[in-house]
Amino acid sequence: SSANSWASQKGIPIHPTNYTTASILTILNTTQATTLISFINLTTTDYLTIHSALLHACQQSHQCKRLIPSEWIGNIEAHPFKPSFYGTTREPFRQILRAQNLVSWTLFNPGWLMDFFLPMAKTHMVPIPDEFPVDANGWRACVRGTGDEEQSWTCGRDVGKAVVELCRAEEWEEVTYVSSEWSTFNEAIQVMEEFYDRPLPRTNKSWQQIQKTLEAHTGDEELSGEAEIAQVEEMMVMSYLACPKEKTLRQREKYFANVQFRDLRQLLGSAKDVDFV
Repeated sequence: SSANSWASQKGIPIHPTNYTTASILTILNTTQATTLISFINLTTTDYLTIHSALLHACQQSHQCKRLIPSEWIGNIEAHPFKPSFYGTTREPFRQILRAQNLVSWTLFNPGWLMDFFLPMAKTHMVPIPDEFPVDANGWRACVRGTGDEEQSWTCGRDVGKAVVELCRAEEWEEVTYVSSEWSTFNEAIQVMEEFYDRPLPRTNKSWQQIQKTLEAHTGDEELSGEAEIAQVEEMMVMSYLACPKEKTLRQREKYFANVQFRDLRQLLGSAKDVDFV
């Protein structure tokens, strides 16, 4: 795959797994890993099965006694059951983590990845124009709600640097937040228009429209793409993706003093000077 090819070019070893405890345990012991970080984003109970295997492998491993499960969202302390599929996948696993003491863990949340504001030619992120309100490739925006709802976002590379710093810390808190910037999509669109010196055509989707979609899928046995997007749209309109500012800034000082978090203007400026941000 292209991902494997990219990793090979960077000299990053790849260890195939079937995500059973035995398979993961072999990899952890062979590589002498000390921290396991998951980016496995699933909306079904498979999330729970796989993450339980990750945890059990850490518990049985020689020295991998730290785990960062796949959360990567917003203010989960104030809204632990949002989006709704987190309530049926992440929340049960959080309870499993709290019930054990063999493995240290933290739930890491950066808000939105700011890289989605960039055109595809400038970022490794795959665009999600149906989900993220600003489509830099199609040069259009679909603002959910009023567009004045507070959001958090962080540059992907800065997220990576923050995770490295966190792995160096001796002790973790249960939930860790980073945010480059607290802003709104209306403010972000204005920044984009000023930076590129061209108007960004926009449409709006109201909270009422989003609610209708959510209600239409209430009780669905399987989560459809439309329902998943509506759940994320609810997060936007309710500002659930905005990381709690006081705690985030305190943790920035505690863990991430060595990371220079870039705001949207700085990210757009960086993209002019490099091939990939």
